[in-house]
Amino acid sequence: MGTPDFAVPSLQVLVENGYEVVGVITATDKYGGRGGKKLIESAVKQYAVSQNLNVLQPKNLKDSQFIEEVRSLNADLQIVVAFRMLPEVIWNMPRLGTYNLHGSLLPKYRGAAPINWAVINGEEETGVTSFKLKHEIDTGDLLFQEKIKIHDDESAGDVYSRLMELGGKVVLKTVKAIESGDYELLQQDNSQVTKAPKIFRETCEINFNQPARTVYNFIRGLSPYPGAWTMVDGSEFKILKAGISDETLSKNHQPGDIITDNKKYLKIACQNGYIAALDVKMQGKKQMDIKSFLNGYTVDGNSVN
Repeated sequence: MGTPDFAVPSLQVLVENGYEVVGVITATDKYGGRGGKKLIESAVKQYAVSQNLNVLQPKNLKDSQFIEEVRSLNADLQIVVAFRMLPEVIWNMPRLGTYNLHGSLLPKYRGAAPINWAVINGEEETGVTSFKLKHEIDTGDLLFQEKIKIHDDESAGDVYSRLMELGGKVVLKTVKAIESGDYELLQQDNSQVTKAPKIFRETCEINFNQPARTVYNFIRGLSPYPGAWTMVDGSEFKILKAGISDETLSKNHQPGDIITDNKKYLKIACQNGYIAALDVKMQGKKQMDIKSFLNGYTVDGNSVN
């Protein structure tokens, strides 16, 4: 059970290692693209179809017909990677249980956006966790965890790509352990819980009245999607890649002040220094590096608004 590209390596590794995948459950097709006229299939569906696997796309996970369809598959085990919250009748169905792959080192970063929040919070490491599903989200007993370092210049997208591949390896390790019966489940330490709530547009507005390092981590934690933004000359201005300037904040500048030559660079003052905008996207325009942006646009205002 999964939908985005993050889940594809986990399905692929099971197929390539000879496991019988009796069903693949994914999101319904959605209209998107230019003008919203193109029917878009999930990444998981695209891979499943290429392998001639049985694909189910329920609108309602509690629909009785869907529940009977899943029951008729008679699966021994269910693996969930980046899917929706399942009703108990579904996750409790297989004789060996349902196991989830989560993009954090649980119990840290329970929730919908673990990779984004780990980068936003300046974590130096993260990883993936496989755990046995139970009713409360991301609370089940732990099976395996694998860690990676988060490098200082990585965006959430970079970390996502690395965890996606690592996730496939952990899913294979999980399935092999359950198949052999040689594994031990470990309860989560609830004193270590942190949250990774869903990200909305308003979550992504940059607050420059913070240390430059905090602002820098916020920008890379929301890159490439959905993108950290501020307002410049009355339009939404996304900063998708930034640098930290070594300069300390000038007495002449307040947090949010824009410093630019309108040719090659654009810096914005923070609480104790500056961040340099490197890759940007102005509302209604495509993403570009700052020199290309300034080549076709003159910033009028002297602060974000």
